[in-house]
Amino acid sequence: MGIVNATPDSFSQDGCLVKHQGARNWAVHFARKHIKDGANIIDIGGESTRPGARRISAKEEIGRVLPIILSLAKTAKIPISIDTYKPIVAKAALDAGASIVNNIMGTNPNASLLKMVKNYNAAIVLMHIKGTPRTMQKNIHYDKLTDEIISSLKKSIEKCLEIGIKLDRIIIDPGIGFGKTVEHNLEILNRLGDFKRLGRPLLVGTSRKSFIGKVIGRDVHHRLIGTAVTVCASVLHGAHIVRVHDVKAIKEAVTMTDAIINEHYTERSS
Repeated sequence: MGIVNATPDSFSQDGCLVKHQGARNWAVHFARKHIKDGANIIDIGGESTRPGARRISAKEEIGRVLPIILSLAKTAKIPISIDTYKPIVAKAALDAGASIVNNIMGTNPNASLLKMVKNYNAAIVLMHIKGTPRTMQKNIHYDKLTDEIISSLKKSIEKCLEIGIKLDRIIIDPGIGFGKTVEHNLEILNRLGDFKRLGRPLLVGTSRKSFIGKVIGRDVHHRLIGTAVTVCASVLHGAHIVRVHDVKAIKEAVTMTDAIINEHYTERSS
């Protein structure tokens, strides 16, 4: 899953505030480069979810993401995901051609959002979070980390099923960095196998995150190797989808990891 941030304040510092045609064209070009580099899904977000991020209105968020989705949907042959927790933004994106709602507020998800996903027969990513992006890194505490996350996601899955979303449309995400300490993130990655009990595809997003920087002592511009290691560990421990900024490099890492897991490869030209 390749990330396209239509924001001015992304933690990864690769955001693009889509206010004029040139910026829109750049964002679409960036998404198409992700596809050329091997992305299987494009995830477009219009509101930063970094710790302490400012909330924006649904109108502003739609203005950022809709032009990109409309342009990309004309030619893209892979699914487009909208990274939002707001029902009105999700509806606009689905109408424009998106087919996945990547909901960071997957803990006790909004019923209106779930009904919309059901009505559009879209897929949904349920991500675990404690609190909101503004509060999630304050007073972090768990008694049994993975058990608590799994229990929370199980309830969210059940809520989706009650509303009528089909089981094969549900993806789970343990929420690396969302209400977790460095140690929590490392524990989640080491125990990803625990999430198999939920029986749903597992998405993991570690790309360029601060816990990598703290472990290896590198700023956000120099975390590619650290990201690649976390991605390979994720795949080895059962991740089905990895959400990344650097698609080309990570695609190679994932391809190599898959070859090891499957003890099989398809020869590629250099």
